[in-house]
Amino acid sequence: MQLVKPDINIDFVGRRKIAVIVSIALIVIGLASLVVKGGPEYGIDFAGGTLIQVRFADNTSATDIKDGLQSLDLGNVVVQQFGDDAKEYLIRTQSSSTEMKGIGQQVTSALKTEYGEEKVEMRRIEMVGPQVGEDLREKGYKAILFAMVAILIYITLRFEFRFAVGAILALVHDVAITIGAFSLSGREIDLPIIAAFLAIIGYSLNDTIIVYDRIRENMGRYNKEGFTKIVNRSINETLSRTLLTSGTTLMVLIALFVFGGGVIHNFAFAMLVGVLIGTYSSIFVASPLLIFWDDYRKASRAAKAAGEKA
Repeated sequence: MQLVKPDINIDFVGRRKIAVIVSIALIVIGLASLVVKGGPEYGIDFAGGTLIQVRFADNTSATDIKDGLQSLDLGNVVVQQFGDDAKEYLIRTQSSSTEMKGIGQQVTSALKTEYGEEKVEMRRIEMVGPQVGEDLREKGYKAILFAMVAILIYITLRFEFRFAVGAILALVHDVAITIGAFSLSGREIDLPIIAAFLAIIGYSLNDTIIVYDRIRENMGRYNKEGFTKIVNRSINETLSRTLLTSGTTLMVLIALFVFGGGVIHNFAFAMLVGVLIGTYSSIFVASPLLIFWDDYRKASRAAKAAGEKA
């Protein structure tokens, strides 16, 4: 199946400087948001504390729920609507206890007193100690780092070191923009989101490897053409495959995001942003980085040759 003509010739690499500006702008906006907010917003998995999901018989508000919990000594409490239903809410508190059942009973009892005995249902309760949360956060970031190192080694062995550097920079670009999107939208990062980041790395890398493999083939087939033309030809030749893969993946992710419910909502959001940015980076970041590298080497050789002649 071909979405585009086999002989299409769009000048992708000719727009590489514009792509650099766009990428830097997106990363800077995300970093600015992180700085303003004092870093990423971590979920219970990483920050520690207690999470309680409750459902009410009638519509209510976060303010009313907080008022109903004032009699309890829960510390800093955050109440957030769960999904699109104004009847279901998440209650988060930084305090944790080994007696999760006790906290749940206290919260449920207080809310039943406020709303009525039959109008409050506790759906779930989760508790993570601060030390465990810090350990999970550290291991999550290590998993991403080790994945990057393994990819660097793999691509260096399969292709060349410059290809590996291009792929790693593109992956860092994808994850950085996704984290920025989470910060801008006020979403929390927890263990499922780390899994989403790793999935994004794998998806983006797969797309990049396809393009890189075609570049390597065309370097032997069209060795008389300039490297810039070879890279652009390779992107165009794999464009149909890229659009098909990304398009079908996005259809599934959009369905998950819209119909998957609150539990999977943030995961689907991370994957949506990651697949979109990963497709963009395979075309406008990973491959053009090879051209920047090639131009730099040529300029260095020319400068060295000029110095020797002088």
